[in-house]
Amino acid sequence: MTPEEMVSRVLYRDALMLVIDKPPGMSVHAGPLNSAKRRESVEDHFDALRFGLPRPPALAHRLDRDTSGCLILGRHRKALAELGKLFRNGAVGKTYWAVVEGEPETEEGVIALPLGRLDATRGWWMKHDPLGRPAVTQWRVMGRTGKITWLSLEPQTGRTHQLRVHCAEMGWPILGDAVYGNAPRSGGPVLHLHAREIVVPLDENRAPVRVIAPVQPHMRAALAECGWRDDPQMQAAE
Repeated sequence: MTPEEMVSRVLYRDALMLVIDKPPGMSVHAGPLNSAKRRESVEDHFDALRFGLPRPPALAHRLDRDTSGCLILGRHRKALAELGKLFRNGAVGKTYWAVVEGEPETEEGVIALPLGRLDATRGWWMKHDPLGRPAVTQWRVMGRTGKITWLSLEPQTGRTHQLRVHCAEMGWPILGDAVYGNAPRSGGPVLHLHAREIVVPLDENRAPVRVIAPVQPHMRAALAECGWRDDPQMQAAE
């Protein structure tokens, strides 16, 4: 990705933060410079996102490598501190769209399954663990075919891989999930998980900042099967 292409993915910008449309398959963190397996990351493009400030922005939170959509960057230290406080207090609203295999029996619900590390050798892989950290996800069916379902997911906590583990534990893994689902380790579909909307209450005297990320190309066909129709106002951006 060129610097210009990354700049074109900026969805929102003010004096405190940027919201970018992270592409699927790109890590947010840069790996070791001398690693033979080092991949391109969002951090590699931070210099192009300074927009006149003396220092590049920094991550206010993170998304999985294969998850696309809204990613918030703080533009300076004071902004990062304020954004960090909002995330810790659960004040930032997050809505994800996912296409899952199978279908829930009802139209909406809440998943409350604590999560813990799978084991020390599996890095960030997680599992449902009754003794783990609390994890809560609200979900709602947006459309279904009988074989796949389009879900809106709102995590009330921010655990690693929370949405992926929760959906898999419910019996409807996310399409393209090669870790917790049925996708092959290579050559399968891209993970169908998209950070669709983020709502940030930056100023108590103003309405929260609401940013929507356009649907990514790899999810369009499955979403359309489930009844999604493109919003004309978003079409130009997508």
